[in-house]
Amino acid sequence: MSSRERILGRVRRALADVPPDGAPYEEAVPRDYLREHGERTPAEAVELLAENLADYRAVVHRTGAADLPHLVARLLAARGSREVLVPPGLPAGWLSAAGPVRVDDRAESTVERLDRVDSVVTGCAVAIAETGTLVLDGSPDQGRRRISLVPDHHICVVRVPEQVVSSVPQALDRLDPARPSTWISGPSATSDIELDRVEGVHGPRTLEVILLG
Repeated sequence: MSSRERILGRVRRALADVPPDGAPYEEAVPRDYLREHGERTPAEAVELLAENLADYRAVVHRTGAADLPHLVARLLAARGSREVLVPPGLPAGWLSAAGPVRVDDRAESTVERLDRVDSVVTGCAVAIAETGTLVLDGSPDQGRRRISLVPDHHICVVRVPEQVVSSVPQALDRLDPARPSTWISGPSATSDIELDRVEGVHGPRTLEVILLG
């Protein structure tokens, strides 16, 4: 059997349960699973998000729009950040005039250059309460995927309650499948077979989330 025949055989087996009338896959497969686990008010969803973020060892802060630049400046100062990476569409009012040198997200920036940046500040596309997950989709206030993966310190601003959903299915409804997405549940970490936790392996070692209400 050739490789071509083997691949086509797998395709035929995968399509065996598709109705012969050629109905679209979205119609052929029932979507009768729960879209969320229990009903929540927007405020309850935000509280669950904060709880699960903290459970994943993210540091959660809450603030209003007027105090946001002061909070971001304080977090950067506490970190000792000399440079902060900034996506092109980050709202101007999120950062104070004083503080670390701003480094723009440029296509020509090398990984080595990004690795020398102390912190990055981004927005997010949506936040999922049930899983404590932030989703970035490369929008102007979030920048390219790599800027949230290379620097060691990530500050992510979530607008609450409008950017918070209860479940993954609800988050998928808000996302454009044509855009690249990065799903973040806490700081980057991994464990070996003895369960020794190591942070900062394939992303920031420190994740700070600001719930902007």
